[in-house]
Amino acid sequence: MPATADPTPRFRVLLVDDERLIRSGLALILRSADDIEVVATCEGGEAMEAVRRLRPDVVLLDIRMPDIDGLTLLPRILELPGPPHVAMLTTFDHDDYLSRAIALGAGGFLLKDTEPDTLIRSVRALATGAGCLSPSVVRRLHGGLTPDARAQAATEAVARLTPREREVLGYIGQGLSNGEIGARMHFSVATAKDDVSTILGKIDVANRVQAAVIAERAGLLAPDAEQATGNSAHDREPAGNPHRPTTPWEVRP
Repeated sequence: MPATADPTPRFRVLLVDDERLIRSGLALILRSADDIEVVATCEGGEAMEAVRRLRPDVVLLDIRMPDIDGLTLLPRILELPGPPHVAMLTTFDHDDYLSRAIALGAGGFLLKDTEPDTLIRSVRALATGAGCLSPSVVRRLHGGLTPDARAQAATEAVARLTPREREVLGYIGQGLSNGEIGARMHFSVATAKDDVSTILGKIDVANRVQAAVIAERAGLLAPDAEQATGNSAHDREPAGNPHRPTTPWEVRP
């Protein structure tokens, strides 16, 4: 009888950091997950060759390295044909790094002290095209990351959306998956996916993380907006549910 193929998808990850100890520790954590394969670890100077040769699904990219910094490598990686999903990996959560990484198209922003379970969930989310941000970054984002001029630009972008699309954008900003958005809006996952794609095009952003920034700037994540879209504390699953993240953007399958 022929062997049965393993139905579990395996996500290929490349770790780029200038510190060998950090690379080894992160690789050890990620390799504890059955569905994650760390294809290589390297320093910044070796990153481009490794991405081209190994074609990972996800790159975790250190933002500060002595040979070449992550913010320089990020656009080069994303310009490759069929690029991987990239999250910036750092010990710093300064606004400047966050805003620059998001503007350059990063799919996420993770601190190196991220909890192991959150790191694994974040990699899974990245591999499927979702975004991920460390909880402290989410708090900084939701606390008001941007100046008034950018908030005005976001408001103008959101004005191009229909009421339904604005509601969906609010859910994107809260970190809901397509399935969760469909459930809230009472339509299919395919319809939710189409709506998300349309919204990204209308507000002229590259990914869902950038869309979340627009949602925050436009005030769609304010407490009253949360109530208006039905995402109240009573609607959420209990914090102890292992299949549901308690912080938006920690995981979005």
